[in-house]
Amino acid sequence: MVEAIVLVQVKVGMSSAVAEAVGEIGGVSEAYVVTGPYDVIVRVEADSLDELGQMVASLIQAVEGVSRTLTCPILSL
Repeated sequence: MVEAIVLVQVKVGMSSAVAEAVGEIGGVSEAYVVTGPYDVIVRVEADSLDELGQMVASLIQAVEGVSRTLTCPILSL
């Protein structure tokens, strides 16, 4: 199991909609609207690093309003 935090920048005024949409994606355990350089923080789980990359690239980045992501794999808990 691989876990990561995905930092998401979104278009102005779309933070809540993006967090809600991303929160419904399989493998996403948490999604929060935050302030600062990123607008939404997401915690994700996947079976492998490859699956994690596919989830971010094909599902999270495809959500309307997402402009940029930064994926931070969690090394240990």
